[in-house]
Formats: sequence, structure tokens, C-alpha cells
Amino acid sequence: MKIFPAIDILNKKVVRLTQGDYNLKKEYSDSPCEIASDFFKKGATHLHVVDLDGAKSGNADNYDVIKQLKQKETFVEVGGGIRSFDVIEKYALAGIDRVILGTIAVKNTDFVKEAVKEFGKIIAVGVDVQNSNVAISGWREITNVNGFDFCRRLYEECGVNSIIYTDISTDGMLKGTNIKAFETLAEIKGLNVTASGGVSGIDEIKRLKEIGVYGVILGKALYENKIDLSEALKEQD
Repeated sequence: MKIFPAIDILNKKVVRLTQGDYNLKKEYSDSPCEIASDFFKKGATHLHVVDLDGAKSGNADNYDVIKQLKQKETFVEVGGGIRSFDVIEKYALAGIDRVILGTIAVKNTDFVKEAVKEFGKIIAVGVDVQNSNVAISGWREITNVNGFDFCRRLYEECGVNSIIYTDISTDGMLKGTNIKAFETLAEIKGLNVTASGGVSGIDEIKRLKEIGVYGVILGKALYENKIDLSEALKEQD
């Protein structure tokens, strides 16, 4: 299992949203680089970064900031506004290890297939789910696409090896994640699933590890000191 401390960037600042609502944001720092440095000092080797401005605009609005977060010995994945080959290539050339497609993956699966063909395992898809259905456009639009079915199609039909699955109802609530969802996703053998949304305790991380989840993203629980990153990293393989 890999532990991914999260850095969500909005207007160049580190924030956390509650259930993806831009109106329910809390600012934690004016410097994403300082936050990343602190994570790395505590032993983090992986980082999950979201361009919240880009998630709404469809552009790599915080590219310059994100580029600075990449360190030589660390693994950085980025999501938010990645909807073209040009943006994928831009991040790849900056050394970003994984780019996460979101809205475009729902609207255009052919794009996903071509992206996997062109860029290989650098391509992942963020599947954000509200009441079983996939949400897009910064979680502002709920589709009629079933989340579990979509994950299976991405793996079996598009060649996507990595999924970041978020249950929006638990995101930022500090009340635990949707364990049952990840038990179901574990049935898709060969798919690397990263758990996101509401993870709030070490026991929960251990349970996700038992299920066979590839990675866990830690957000508000870190910023609100509900989870000690050094303790969480003990569960990393």
C-alpha cells in the first residue's frame, strides 16, 4: 500500500473542501511547497495533488506551482483540469509520475483509450461518486453512470490500470470512508485502486490494506491532526 498525503490547490493556496463544495473550503497554507516539504520530511514518498482551479476551468491553472512540488526521489500524481493530450504531455515533461483524468474520461472514453495507448501507465482516472453515480466538472454535475460499472469498463475496455475512487458523501467529513465500496472494487482483479474521501484513522488504513487497496489518500485528517503521517507511513509497503 502507498500513502498519498494530499495537497489541493485553489488560488495558489492549500485548501480542503467539504464534499467537494467550493463554498465550504478551509485554507491551511499560502505555500503548497512548504506543505509538501513538511510531508517529505516526515517520510512521505508519494504525493497526491489536485488543481481545484483547473477542475472547474479545464486548464492547468496551477501548473507552475505543481511543477515545483516534484522532487527527484518522490512520486507525484496530479488531477484537475487534465482534458487534453497537451496538458498530459506538459505534466509528463515536468516529471509528474501520474496524471489523473476526470471529466473527460466520462465524456469521451475514446480519449482515455488513446491516452493510455500514447502515455501508458502514467494515465489514471479519478472516479468521484455520489449516491453510486459518477460526478464530473468539479463534482458539480452528477451523471447517470454507475461508479462500479465505470471502473470495470475503464480497466477492461480502456486499459486503465489505476483508479482513484472518491465517495463524495464521505469526503472531508472525518467520519470514515466507504469501506464497502472498496471491498466491491477489490473484485476487479488487477486494477490498482486508491481510496480517497473521509479516511480518518489508522485502523481504517489497516483495513483498506487488508482489502488489497493499492493506495490511500490522506487529506483533511492530516490537516486537522486526526492522523499522524509518520504513523500512517508505517502501513506503506
